[in-house]
Amino acid sequence: MAQRLKVALNLYIQQSSNPIIGFVPILLIFAVFYFLLFLPMQRQKKKQQRMLRELQHGNVVLTSGGLVGTIVAINDDDTVVLRVKPDNVKLQVARSAVASLISAEPKK
Repeated sequence: MAQRLKVALNLYIQQSSNPIIGFVPILLIFAVFYFLLFLPMQRQKKKQQRMLRELQHGNVVLTSGGLVGTIVAINDDDTVVLRVKPDNVKLQVARSAVASLISAEPKK
């Protein structure tokens, strides 16, 4: 029994001395990071860009600063004019400052 264990251990040491096998765990770690971190971040970024592209007059949005307003106008220079309650103040913010879409259907 002990002799078989020694033979098996020697075979394992001889087989694992290949330098390519030493890189396999590192490659596996990079693959895990890619699928758990980078891929979801890319998907979220694409979803955010699509939402910003599809903004329309009348949508209710939340800005990254915490303001909730209704889109009154979308300018050509990538800015959006928001009407903020309660005094119906109009604010001009960058399109990229829109964090999320609260209501997609335009208000009349």
